[in-house]
Amino acid sequence: MRRSVKAGAIWALAALLAGCASGGSVMLLDAEPGADVGAVAVFAPKDGAEIGVLDKANTETRLNGRVQARPGDPSRYATLVDSLPKPGARFTLYFLDGSTQLSPESETVLQQLLEEVARRPGAEVQITGHTDTVGSVDDNDTLSRQRALEIRAALGERGLNPAIARAVGRGERELLTVTADGVSEPTNRRVEVTVR
Repeated sequence: MRRSVKAGAIWALAALLAGCASGGSVMLLDAEPGADVGAVAVFAPKDGAEIGVLDKANTETRLNGRVQARPGDPSRYATLVDSLPKPGARFTLYFLDGSTQLSPESETVLQQLLEEVARRPGAEVQITGHTDTVGSVDDNDTLSRQRALEIRAALGERGLNPAIARAVGRGERELLTVTADGVSEPTNRRVEVTVR
């Protein structure tokens, strides 16, 4: 969802620039680490026809009725890029089979998570619970949500403002390690936390 919103925003920006600027230019900057660079479609200001696409990082084109991608100088946008929010930090916590009890190695991740929140003024925390394929779909939906709420409560006990944290459960729908139904897989019994 986030990537499609980002792509839509880029498309809207490109259309706006194409419609409002003559002789201006558009540059597609590099993506944040681990993300695809995306693409920018450029449209003719008069009839709205697509005149080209930029799909390689740090390329640019002039808005003069056609798209000719050429290497660009991203340092021109250093101030803009530096003012963007930092990419989200991701943490993964694992659970004992069929429970909301953290595995021993995941206990230390909670402190790292809180330290990351403290470094980000106005932070937002997304907590998403997951399960393996043991048990029914309904039971796994419930268990994944309970795991997410358990992490939210544990973070709250350690000082996290619960108002900045959302907790959801995805059950067995987003397996990290794909397995057949009824397979106990430790990597799927997890909560993923993103701090933005």
